[in-house]
Amino acid sequence: MLSRVAENIYWMCRYIERAESIVRVVSVNANVQLDLPKGVAPGWKPLIDVLGANTVFEARYREYGERQVVRFLLGDRDSSSSVRCCLMSARENCRTVRDILPREAWQYLTELQLYVEDNLQAGLTRKGRYEFLDRIIRGCQMTLGLLGSVMTRDVGYQFLRLGRNLERADMTTRFIDMRLTVPQSKKRLDPTVIGTVQWVNVLESLSAYQMFRRKMQARVQREHVLWFLFMDDEFPRSFMHCLNAVEESLGTLDNNRPCLLAVRQVIKDLDQTDVQNLDTATLGVLVDRLQRGLMDVHATVARMYFLPPVEAA
Repeated sequence: MLSRVAENIYWMCRYIERAESIVRVVSVNANVQLDLPKGVAPGWKPLIDVLGANTVFEARYREYGERQVVRFLLGDRDSSSSVRCCLMSARENCRTVRDILPREAWQYLTELQLYVEDNLQAGLTRKGRYEFLDRIIRGCQMTLGLLGSVMTRDVGYQFLRLGRNLERADMTTRFIDMRLTVPQSKKRLDPTVIGTVQWVNVLESLSAYQMFRRKMQARVQREHVLWFLFMDDEFPRSFMHCLNAVEESLGTLDNNRPCLLAVRQVIKDLDQTDVQNLDTATLGVLVDRLQRGLMDVHATVARMYFLPPVEAA
């Protein structure tokens, strides 16, 4: 397979997965107010913080209000942190490899992007937001489900899995690091209640709440959520499951030793950490370290299998 084709498949899947993840966190943050005490609203700045897009956001907006954050994350044409831009990039990558992928994948992505362009203004309102976000999630899942169910298990499929699972692992760490900021209130808020809402919010962002309750059979508590999202190797969006899938896909490729070493270093780092007993500071350090490890994995994959930037241009 040509390096260009492999890279386009890889990035197409990453962009689709990223778009779905952004939609999930916007949807959950919009609905979390139902679980908060009366008169307390969720903060919107953590959504920008978790994506590391503060510099780009602040160049366009003066405050982190709901309207500004939702518009930036859903409709910004020039930010890689917006759903609109992710779907445009995914469709463009798909267009260049249409002869490799099932024809329906191109059709689904085209229909989804056209839907976003035609309904964006309605989706930015509170009234039309739920239907808009739900349609995007279903479109992303339909596209990835199609690719996973009909693609031949060849090299192209392995790069599709690489992109999907690296992006999932990265977004999982970002959601774990996300905090639900609560504005100052005259009422005295119970920290236990607020903490529970925080971690339920993280689980809901990953559609992990029901699977968490089945697996752990316990109340939503910080230490249990951390173990489940970091270490559980059965839940498809847990960090360890994603890294194991990346390692499995790399094992089928030639010249894979540097990439496997990079992945195994991240797995070893996590295995040696007692994630259940991390305080806030050490959790932040771990998340930063794991994200740097994922960046190293991506850089190694790009160096071994993709064209250098100058040559690609």
